[in-house]
Amino acid sequence: MAQLVALMGATATGKSELAMRLAAELGGEIINADALQVYRGFDIGTAKPSREERRRVPHHLIDILEPHQQYSAGEFVRRARPLIAEIGERGSLPLVVGGSGLYLRSLLEGISPLPASDPAVRAELTERLAAEGLTSLRAELARLDPSTEQRLASGDTQRVMRALEVVLATGRPLSAWIAAQPLGENRLPATRIGLTLPRPILYDRIELRVAKMVKAGWVEEVDSLLKLGLETSLPAFAAIGYRQVARHVQGECSLEEAIETTVGATRRFAKRQATWFRRESGVHWFAAQSIEQDPTPIFEVLRGRAGGG
Repeated sequence: MAQLVALMGATATGKSELAMRLAAELGGEIINADALQVYRGFDIGTAKPSREERRRVPHHLIDILEPHQQYSAGEFVRRARPLIAEIGERGSLPLVVGGSGLYLRSLLEGISPLPASDPAVRAELTERLAAEGLTSLRAELARLDPSTEQRLASGDTQRVMRALEVVLATGRPLSAWIAAQPLGENRLPATRIGLTLPRPILYDRIELRVAKMVKAGWVEEVDSLLKLGLETSLPAFAAIGYRQVARHVQGECSLEEAIETTVGATRRFAKRQATWFRRESGVHWFAAQSIEQDPTPIFEVLRGRAGGG
């Protein structure tokens, strides 16, 4: 049986549902590799597992940060690696689940040696952000480091700023620093399972998912967050849809417009995720719809008796 499972794929491909099923059948515990489910109070729009799901299967790295706190691939790895060891020592199966390709790569392959923060460049970028807005900085990042810009979610101010800081301070794009990580350094052996869906079906699922989130009270959740005095510039609001819904709550757009822009941003993000994961090696790929009907092929892979499709 596998000692560690990494479950990956674009948003809305059914990773969380499969993880719950695998954990229940194999005695597993889930480690969250989503960059936004770590924030307290940001529940519906991040598709955070329910209290009932967390009661049935242990979940880790959920609700660990306040909305103003920063999170990164390095911090994720620092927290996740000891958890993996602890879960294994309990005789349980660690299941790392999420759509953040960089987080998963950093965990499994080792952290790239990135340069330290440059206070002078960071201060200049902060001034530019206030004066020009995120759109301008993102356009500059697209010119200087298109690979990094393409994988970042819309509104991800923290990571846009960090990527620009790296390239401006060092003259070398963040994507080049990451690519320079030699394979085999601090690698973590894992069985990698990937889920795919045809793009039209994936896009339909995204639209349905956003509609369900709104029905579940997403607007009310965002309204409550804003009433607490939280600013939409905080790191937690990088979660797709929160700033869009906040604009509706603040009377800047209709609910229909907020939904439409959220669906569009999520579709673009899912496309970037799929592109990233296709480049990963050693992944056993499965059609999500087939696995939902019969997960047997995945169990066979985990027991070392078959290969993925």
